Amino acid sequence: MKFVFYANTDWYLYNFRLSTARRLQADGHEVVMLSPPGEFGDRFAGLGFRWITLPMDRASLNPLREAMTLRHLVRVLRREKPDLLHNFTVKCAVYGGAAARMARVPATVNAVAGMGYVFTSNDLKARSLRPVVRALMRATLDHRRSLLVLQNPDDADIFRRARLVARDRVHVIRSSGVDTRRFQPSSMSGRDGRLRVLLAARLLWEKGIGEYVEAARLLKAQGRDIEFVLAGSPDPGNPRSVDGEQVRRWAEEGAITWLGHVEDMPALLATIDVMALPSYYREGVPKSLIEGAAAGLALITTDQPGCREVVTRHGFDGLVVPPRSAEALATLIARLDDDRELLARLGAKAREKAIAEFDERSVIQRTLDVYERLLGTDAPRDSMQVRLPSA
Repeated sequence: MKFVFYANTDWYLYNFRLSTARRLQADGHEVVMLSPPGEFGDRFAGLGFRWITLPMDRASLNPLREAMTLRHLVRVLRREKPDLLHNFTVKCAVYGGAAARMARVPATVNAVAGMGYVFTSNDLKARSLRPVVRALMRATLDHRRSLLVLQNPDDADIFRRARLVARDRVHVIRSSGVDTRRFQPSSMSGRDGRLRVLLAARLLWEKGIGEYVEAARLLKAQGRDIEFVLAGSPDPGNPRSVDGEQVRRWAEEGAITWLGHVEDMPALLATIDVMALPSYYREGVPKSLIEGAAAGLALITTDQPGCREVVTRHGFDGLVVPPRSAEALATLIARLDDDRELLARLGAKAREKAIAEFDERSVIQRTLDVYERLLGTDAPRDSMQVRLPSA
């Protein structure tokens, strides 16, 4: 069978959906990657996947340009004739859902991981776009040959209450999964006694970047020897991206160590003690949190949709910080600096939860179960089964 994975960046497909594609490939299916041009796409060929580029601007609101994007997408689908199209992110779900109908694609899965800029920002542009996007979702996503996959129950409630998609066509699969064999606890962190804290994310203000930097300043002013590491790059396609020059100034000031994009996250996490994500963004389930959990790090995050799926109870499987409070974040980091027993206990509990709930092998199986429901008897059932080796 042929599957097309469509996202608004090649970076997303490579970092979040490659494992699912490789499972399908191992089972004898063809997977085609579809996205706008980018620096990650060329890597797909080395892994045996075809990559098709689409002239798509994530931030565009130009009707003519958007119509051309949709037209091009329909042409690609008519040419490729996939058995199933899997769309990722809100814009791709809307466009992919519409194009799939025009191209008569037999089955469509729309995956929305977090509600995105339009639904999370309160600026004028986002508020004005919200009713338009809702109308487009209602028109394109609610179809008998499609299913919607969300990453947390909060988002599922929004879709159901707004009647954007029929209740029986909404599935919750928490996260895109983490390879718990690759991400493992390490004895390297804390070996010199110095606490190392990491925030790893796209550099959006709503991820709590500003509060993280301010917490670093507060603790350094107290004379604490704590290293604050920031991993991630600005996102030019998002209006709420932190400017790269601003991040460089923070690094020059000595508040943080900025690494930019990190290829080898397991190696980095082996040197870290705490993963912090003081987000007030409507997350799906943050990849950085489940990777930190798998690596046995103590987690600090907010009680926001998506984040609360990973840290469920303050002091049990992580620490919960109020959003937009640098002072509260600094207090919790200082607490872990002073109480290394708590640090170790929270890390062990996070690892335990990652294995039980976020292992990518079980996440992939749940995704393939969704495919099988749509494809029905046309799906080769035996080859769609993922056999999980023991953890």
